[in-house]
Amino acid sequence: MLTLLTTLGACLQAQELRMVKKSFNDNPQRLSISEEPVRVINLASRQNRKLEGEHYTFATVLDGDTVPMYNLREVTCYSSGMLLTPKEIKSNSKLIRNVRLMLPYAREGKRRLDALEVEIANLPKKERKAAIKAAEKQLMDDYKEDLSKYTFSQGLVLIKLIDRETSRTAYNIVGELRGAFRAGLYQALARLFGFNLKTKYDPKNDKKDDLIERIVLSIERGQL
Repeated sequence: MLTLLTTLGACLQAQELRMVKKSFNDNPQRLSISEEPVRVINLASRQNRKLEGEHYTFATVLDGDTVPMYNLREVTCYSSGMLLTPKEIKSNSKLIRNVRLMLPYAREGKRRLDALEVEIANLPKKERKAAIKAAEKQLMDDYKEDLSKYTFSQGLVLIKLIDRETSRTAYNIVGELRGAFRAGLYQALARLFGFNLKTKYDPKNDKKDDLIERIVLSIERGQL
């Protein structure tokens, strides 16, 4: 049953969305899903009075049987090795605390970045610059005081998590929005304090990043 539902879910994404009436008594046509698409019921061509009170659902004919289709909620499965063991939780308490503190900031940063990119997508150059500066100022006003209280090690974790959440380093984000000169300036200032905005998040090849990834997954799973 699980295999069938998985196959049907893939078909919903791979093929044009089809809607057929729940009852096929008036539609004896039986088609194989692998050969040709199921005929689409043209609801727009029917009179409204015929549609009132009727229930429709997505379905297909598979090997002669009418099978309903449902959008299933995404489920993420983790292997036991992806989550932290009790021993690892105990021995990495400091890093766990840092990740828990910085993860909300990284995710809020991604949310604001996504919203900003949508906002400036079609703006003229002058208005685009103004919108970016306004967003930067708002970000500083909202979080400068809070972030100034955190430690150096927590700042390093935040830089890693920004790359994890946005798939871009902090340096690249600044470069894309404010230009290479401003990115270089920020990088120079960051280096004075021991930070590197070009730091990448690489859990596949970096043991510490792998540990951070497992901490995040354990947080999402409710283990931490």
